[in-house]
Amino acid sequence: MHSDLQTQLPAIVISAHDADRLRHLAEVAADRYPETAEFLAREVERAEIRSGDESMQNIVAMQSEVTFRDDIGGQSRTVTLVYPEDADVGAGKISVLTPIGAALIGMPAGKSIEFQTPAGGWRQLTVTKVVQRA
Repeated sequence: MHSDLQTQLPAIVISAHDADRLRHLAEVAADRYPETAEFLAREVERAEIRSGDESMQNIVAMQSEVTFRDDIGGQSRTVTLVYPEDADVGAGKISVLTPIGAALIGMPAGKSIEFQTPAGGWRQLTVTKVVQRA
């Protein structure tokens, strides 16, 4: 079921500014969070990189407020995607250096992604709304 996951991954888009910082973050986090850092690095590598003047409307970027549905449990959640130093789960700010954060980066509204968690389970998330924050 999951052997052809790479061919099922949705197209994602990341701004050039975010891509540079995310690559660096994945490198420095590789020793401490190897699975998630590797996942984030793979997502950046497979992404279409857009220059700063191209639209990122309806695409999850850093500082975006994103509403997503957990397709297995059915719950919806709205969070802001942030860098690790700004994470505050209680305030709805999740780090891009978490499995959910790494899965959401670059996702367009209306698309789903399936990924394996560090514990070995599988999750599928569907992005239902994206609001860009300055």
